[in-house]
Amino acid sequence: MFPPPASSTDDVNLPGVVAEVVTAFAAYESALVAGDIEALVGAFWDSEWAVRFGVSESQYGAGAIAAWRRAQGPTPPGRTLDHTSVVTFGRQFACVTTEFTYPSDGRRGRQSQTWVRRPEGWRIVSAHVSVI
Repeated sequence: MFPPPASSTDDVNLPGVVAEVVTAFAAYESALVAGDIEALVGAFWDSEWAVRFGVSESQYGAGAIAAWRRAQGPTPPGRTLDHTSVVTFGRQFACVTTEFTYPSDGRRGRQSQTWVRRPEGWRIVSAHVSVI
């Protein structure tokens, strides 16, 4: 992961905040690869305003995201990430982008996630996945 350096004139990429978001993102990725559905569902903001736009579908609200996730099969084996970027703004907001590859079938794609610090911890409020 390659966050840009922290700026001395503003609150972009404060090192401690970046570390927290990197940890949350890594936990999400581990849950995705392991098929830990409840961890994936729990990573999203539990709100009707949470959204996830997938390759060929859209979910509006935490309930729809959870239902979609529970109906999906496992992630193809061998998923790898590349060009992962974490940018934080202040102590409450972050954007994470990455590219992924599934060597088993050659698919490549991109994902972006908007994370917000909530009282229960960092949560995804918006996600978008597309295939290259």
